[in-house]
Amino acid sequence: MKKSEEKDAVESIVEHAKIELSSIGKMLDKAEVPPQVDALVEGPVIVIEKSSVYIDLTPFGTGIIYGREFINAKDIIRKINIGDTVKAKVISTDNEEGYIELSLKEAKQALIWSEADKAIKSKTPIELTVKEANKGGLILEWQGISGFLPASQLKSEHYPRVEDSDKDKILKALKTLVGKRISVVMISVLPKEGKLIFSEKDNNPEERQEIIGKYAVGDELECTVAGIVDFGIFLKIEEGLEGLVHISEIDWGLVEDPRSMFKIGDSVKAKVIEVKDGKISLSIKALKENPWHEFENTLKKGDIVSGVVIKFNKHGALVSIKQGVAGLVHNSSFGSEEKLKKTLELGKTYNFQVTLFEPKDQRMTLVHLDDSKKAE
Repeated sequence: MKKSEEKDAVESIVEHAKIELSSIGKMLDKAEVPPQVDALVEGPVIVIEKSSVYIDLTPFGTGIIYGREFINAKDIIRKINIGDTVKAKVISTDNEEGYIELSLKEAKQALIWSEADKAIKSKTPIELTVKEANKGGLILEWQGISGFLPASQLKSEHYPRVEDSDKDKILKALKTLVGKRISVVMISVLPKEGKLIFSEKDNNPEERQEIIGKYAVGDELECTVAGIVDFGIFLKIEEGLEGLVHISEIDWGLVEDPRSMFKIGDSVKAKVIEVKDGKISLSIKALKENPWHEFENTLKKGDIVSGVVIKFNKHGALVSIKQGVAGLVHNSSFGSEEKLKKTLELGKTYNFQVTLFEPKDQRMTLVHLDDSKKAE
């Protein structure tokens, strides 16, 4: 074979290999990635049994809803028939029998919060019935989720005109709206608290964006308390604009009930910590000295400290070593929650040993000195 022919043959082989590799690459690009935990999937229902439902998730296999997930979703499952396409959330990718475990209840919640985000961005008016009233505003319900409409976000015809801002009179006026249907828009969503925030007068997104555009992260503002709820306080920044101070941003110390610290109409200084999706998040504690800084270079793992037990939670006991600086004594260090509560009493002072100290993240764990060996 001549050199020119050999060259042509080699080039032909190389070109053919390139084509093959390109085809394989395209096939890989098209290959679907198996669903991971927390992913939303959908498929037709193929079997319904007394305690389980099977869903076709071709090409990845078969999904199953059973056990606690079946019980939690009974109200949804009653309305499902074989052949119906359903959406579910993956909670395990491969159980002992090879099925993909699914949750209908969690999928429904995820879809609802996704719809809430869309409603906020679109500013779509929603007509809802007023369920309850409190001194800060009205309680509404959307798709089974409780929402709050601050009094300051009511239109003028619904706003309680009360002399001397008497709280009882304000509540009485707000109660006259219970049972009525009003048109609102969603302005904030708090999935962790399972809460929604509404406005009756925020139907002009361009105007609102223009107002919000005047503020930036870092701004320090003089505000007025407009609403108080379990998860924080709403501050009136200016007419038609409020910001939320989440309960975790009120103070460096433990805050359990914002109502014990503020009342409607109080003047409060706050700092803008986020401007996002048409809402402003504020912090009061950001304007106070961070008490954790005092211990950055003086406290470390193994040190002995004196602290007061200020609260019990499902993980253990919170112990304060200074106002605003608290650490967790975990139940496991006592063997059980019952033993911990028998040994430690609320309001009493004990000696503890530091097992973890991360002041930048405000994290500290402790062990009761009498019930543990010193850390090495």
